[in-house]
Amino acid sequence: MIRSVLFVLWIYGTMVVLAFAFLPGMLVSRRFAVWAVRFWMKNVRWSLRVIANIETEIRGADNIPKGPLIWASKHQSMYDAFVPWLVLSHPAIVIKRELLWYPMFGWYALRTDMIAIDRSGGSKTLRSMVEAAKKRMNHDKGRQLLIFPEGTRVAPGSPPQYKSGVFAMYKGLNVPVVPVANNIGLCWPAHGIRRRPGKVVIEILPPIGPGLDKQDFMAKLQNTIEPACDRLLDEGLAHQGRRRSDLQTEPS
Repeated sequence: MIRSVLFVLWIYGTMVVLAFAFLPGMLVSRRFAVWAVRFWMKNVRWSLRVIANIETEIRGADNIPKGPLIWASKHQSMYDAFVPWLVLSHPAIVIKRELLWYPMFGWYALRTDMIAIDRSGGSKTLRSMVEAAKKRMNHDKGRQLLIFPEGTRVAPGSPPQYKSGVFAMYKGLNVPVVPVANNIGLCWPAHGIRRRPGKVVIEILPPIGPGLDKQDFMAKLQNTIEPACDRLLDEGLAHQGRRRSDLQTEPS
């Protein structure tokens, strides 16, 4: 817990310091704002290793195609939204609109042109989300989009609950979808400040090309991500000296 508290203090402390230090450059240049966000994300990865004793391994980077794409990731932790900044040039992340109201975070989300949505908007939200993604891909050639197919964070080993928003993006944008599996929640849970030492693995899987119908696409996406997550779950638990039964009996 001491390491966990120190890690949380460090990442939020450096966020405040860097957000104000980089503010003049961010206001002048969006490219600088992107660089600033990536710099802080690298700081998070470094501090995870040094302070919290958590390694990060990214596998399968050669599966990322050139040009625009949709990064469809399992969502177990806030760290899932950080990892794409380590491997993609300028991801556009679908975030809930309320995050724009947060000091510092909201400033940089606006400046780097994230896609903020009203999660209670239903089909209207889906349409606006697709249109916003199209504008960003047309404006910045080759820009990538990050979306979480389940829409919210889930605990490792939980039953999958994929939602139709990812298919709306897939159909509307007509670009490859890159499935991404991980076991991040074993070390950085969805809630609380405790960080468990271990090794998180993010595995970038072979892309799904455009053109599939909804049923085939959703089945292929889930059947690609979930077996990989199960494998990474067992690998991560073994690294920590835990078993699946411990996920139900140990506090998060």
